[in-house]
Amino acid sequence: MGWWSGWRRKDGNGPGEDLDESWDVFTEVRKAQIEWERAHLMFDEAVGQDQIDYAIYILEAAERKYQIHLKHAKRIGLKRNRL
Repeated sequence: MGWWSGWRRKDGNGPGEDLDESWDVFTEVRKAQIEWERAHLMFDEAVGQDQIDYAIYILEAAERKYQIHLKHAKRIGLKRNRL
């Protein structure tokens, strides 16, 4: 089943009829997480004030986007099961 098997609805019924929305939200969360991780790497590798300023701008934007998608996932009832 892979990494999707760790995601479940809070009510315990699984994604069921909301599979499309759940999947879309999950993929948006993952994309935002990857973007946030890349922004961290960009910041770590920034040299000079201009690059650092730009990296901070990108990092803050990526972090905010990630937070928005996490809130949406929580609102529709997605959560990561701890196995």
